[in-house]
Amino acid sequence: MNTFPASTEMLCSENESPVTTVVGSDYCPRLAASCPKKPAGRKKFQETRHPIYRGVRLRKSGKWVCEVREPNKKSRIWLGTFKTAEMAARAHDVAALALRGRGACLNYADSAWRLRIPETTCHKDIQKAAAEAALAFEAEKSDATMENGLNMEEATAVASQAEVNDTTTNHGLNMEETTVVTSQAEVNDTIADHGVDMEETIVEAVFT
Repeated sequence: MNTFPASTEMLCSENESPVTTVVGSDYCPRLAASCPKKPAGRKKFQETRHPIYRGVRLRKSGKWVCEVREPNKKSRIWLGTFKTAEMAARAHDVAALALRGRGACLNYADSAWRLRIPETTCHKDIQKAAAEAALAFEAEKSDATMENGLNMEEATAVASQAEVNDTTTNHGLNMEETTVVTSQAEVNDTIADHGVDMEETIVEAVFT
């Protein structure tokens, strides 16, 4: 994690974020997906950068980290470690908008109007806003997953009920068919019995 001089905090109130000029009807954000990254200069090391998201790298632990470079400086602002690349990408967008305004390259097009952007370029303010954006993204994703799960359960319940209804209908038809067959068998037996009775009556009449 980068360390910052104490003088940085003293300048926080003076460094206003350019975010006030971001939102507008004519604003079309520049997206990371449409701006391919340059190949990494370190050929001897494994590439850890995310193939699309800006400012996002993968750790050996499987978690994702995010940091952004300050405009016209070599220093970077550390934004934190996150469970998913998407959370880190949201954190990056907050910092990019706070530091660069309309000139920011964003990972998500809706970040410009959905995220709370800090009013200053103070490192602590940016880090706090980035953490809030990442947690909000995770919460929205969890809610969507739960909603999809409930929809799947409802669909499964409806499908099961439909199967029960079909089974009941089929059993009803089978019962009707069985009843018809039974009735027909009874009729046949009755006719056969009547035939035998008629034959016996005729034989008795002849011998009498």
